[in-house]
Amino acid sequence: MKFITSEWLKSADDDINTIKAIIDDESLTHIVAFHSQQCIEKSFKAMVDEFELASQKIHNLITLNETISSIYQFDFDEDKLGLLNKLYLDSRYPGDLGLLPNGKPSIEVGKEFQKLAKEIYERINTFIKNRDKQGPNS
Repeated sequence: MKFITSEWLKSADDDINTIKAIIDDESLTHIVAFHSQQCIEKSFKAMVDEFELASQKIHNLITLNETISSIYQFDFDEDKLGLLNKLYLDSRYPGDLGLLPNGKPSIEVGKEFQKLAKEIYERINTFIKNRDKQGPNS
């Protein structure tokens, strides 16, 4: 595993841990959404850098997912990914941080975002680690 890949994954894991610490606080659901988006973006970027798939600096989750699809594909809730993608693209000011088109997410929606972020992070982390065990040409 490349150093930059491990750094992306460590940072994504920090987002997971932040979410875990605040997931049940209704006043922080917007921060849960933000860290969910960040975790997914960093997980995708770990794949991009590990496999040298692109050199452009982007934050669009849909584009990043499409970029890694030549190496790794899996099923997940693409509607939630789209919502989190809009969150980042629409968040321009501190008051908007983590807000979705319909406002601040509920705890239930925050938990769905947490689940998606953790699932994507764990699958990518496992995929990269298993590839390292088998060797890069496997």
